[in-house]
Amino acid sequence: MAQTAINNGAAFCGVASLNEAVRLRKAGVDAPILILGYTPGWQAREALLHDVTITLYDRDVARSFSRAAGDLRRAARAHIKVDTGMGRLGLLPDQVLAFVEEVRGLPGLELEGIFTHFSTADADDLSYAQWQLGRFQGVLSGLADIGVAFRYVHCANSAALLRLPDSRFNMVRLGLAMYGLQPSPAVALPVGFRPALTWKTTVAQVKVLSPGCFVSYGNTYCTQSEETIAVIPVGYADGFRRGPTRWNAVLIRGQRAPIVGCVCMDQTMINVTHIPGVRVGDEVVLIGPQGDDRITAEEAAEWLGTINYEVVSEILARVPRVV
Repeated sequence: MAQTAINNGAAFCGVASLNEAVRLRKAGVDAPILILGYTPGWQAREALLHDVTITLYDRDVARSFSRAAGDLRRAARAHIKVDTGMGRLGLLPDQVLAFVEEVRGLPGLELEGIFTHFSTADADDLSYAQWQLGRFQGVLSGLADIGVAFRYVHCANSAALLRLPDSRFNMVRLGLAMYGLQPSPAVALPVGFRPALTWKTTVAQVKVLSPGCFVSYGNTYCTQSEETIAVIPVGYADGFRRGPTRWNAVLIRGQRAPIVGCVCMDQTMINVTHIPGVRVGDEVVLIGPQGDDRITAEEAAEWLGTINYEVVSEILARVPRVV
């Protein structure tokens, strides 16, 4: 995904942690990479060796990166994180000026960016997001008064990019919208966007069970009549959740087949009694279209009591990715 974005005009890659950044470097991605999350001081040398930019809001981390920059004779690039109302990582607005004045003189440390993050840009009411934007603009104004300007200024996530033009500055952080997922029911994607992901598996076995047969762990499901049960090789070790809530159904031969019994680590059972001709090797869709029907990440999120972003993020690494 990173290489596709870069090939189509993206200037930066954003990752959550150093190990993600290193993985991109090893895959040949040479664009700037910003770690948006926490980078401890002990990772300073590795971050610099892989030419990775960090998020900065801590004096001790700043000093660690300054020392590593001196040892390695290279610049340690950083973006200042401002907490304008998310209550997550970052300096409070009234802490920013003193912090910048203290660390900008550290040798080898290059403060090239500053950013914040919205907590409600995907809500119906944008008043809180606009208040956050105002606080961020106030920080920028205060920094300008002491002669500090940044090469990169950014705060727009997918929702803000689509709804708050004043938040775009000179960089935006396009996230789930890039994958064709809407930020929320209140934020529609532009015409032409479509989901980038389909999650599929195949039928591993089909069997006919007599009335009174139990299915899966705990004997939570018992056949009431003769039923045709298909086993699919996907389970909670793949991110196909077991509980407390789970997928209601999957698609096979263009029809919905309900899940029966508990989802196992590596297998799940579905009832295909109403779908004639199901056999080993048939395609099974967990997220995506098949025939005239479609299971969206949003629908799966409703079943699971969460958001579409968590649904797709929970698909674990052992599930093969095919482009």
